[in-house]
Amino acid sequence: MMTAFKRASRVYGSMAAIVPKLYMAYSIWFWMGLFVSVVSIVIFVAFWRAVYASTTTIGGLTLDETLTYILLAQLFGEAAYVSNSIYDIGEGLREGQIAAALLRPMDYQAAMYVQNLVRLGIDFLLKIPVAVFIWLVYGLNLPSDPVIWLAFAVTILLGHAVLFFFDWILACTAFYSTEIWGMSVVRYSVAMFFSGGLIPLDMMPEWLRTIAILLPFSQVVYLPVSLLSGITPVSSMPRIWLMQAVALVGLLLISRIVFRHSLRAITVQGG
Repeated sequence: MMTAFKRASRVYGSMAAIVPKLYMAYSIWFWMGLFVSVVSIVIFVAFWRAVYASTTTIGGLTLDETLTYILLAQLFGEAAYVSNSIYDIGEGLREGQIAAALLRPMDYQAAMYVQNLVRLGIDFLLKIPVAVFIWLVYGLNLPSDPVIWLAFAVTILLGHAVLFFFDWILACTAFYSTEIWGMSVVRYSVAMFFSGGLIPLDMMPEWLRTIAILLPFSQVVYLPVSLLSGITPVSSMPRIWLMQAVALVGLLLISRIVFRHSLRAITVQGG
């Protein structure tokens, strides 16, 4: 068993090591992302201050609570968009790379999950300059209680896994299509709205908030960010973790079945 574990660690560790190299190869992504993030934060703060100009609360949230939530969502909301399963599978089919990937002595889905997890961690590290900007300009105060941060870490890791397997199911449509760009755009747009990255879900009508909670996007933005901002108490986390665990197991099983069935329709377009 130990030998198998060491072999698996070496194999999947090699897949994880690819991700930082991609970031270093395309450093312009970092600078452009940093610029866009700063501009977005300035616009969001100005927008919400204008919205609250004639009222004190919206959806039970004050201006300070909303700004804290929005600023944190700008820091950690990348988790809703970091999964590239649709693009990875689509590109692999188009360029013929998936044939070699499926022949490797590793689980293709597990390898993609490891890479996405590493990508999430790197994206958070690259947000440190943005966090410094927010702290200096807007005086954002982060929680000092380590229990809150631990609960945040568990929540976002579970939510990221749930979203990955959900995206994997969507990505399997690439086996039946010659182009996945449209699906990627739709997925990104839906995630941007229903994740709670643009507006706290507490401000949505009840019926729309219910839909947002049922979709997996809110699990990687709204749930962990609302915890850090104080909107969701730590005492609610066991119930939320149970909900995430159930969704994770269900989507994992469905994604495995869908992927195995989709392989029967595989057509490599390039190579």
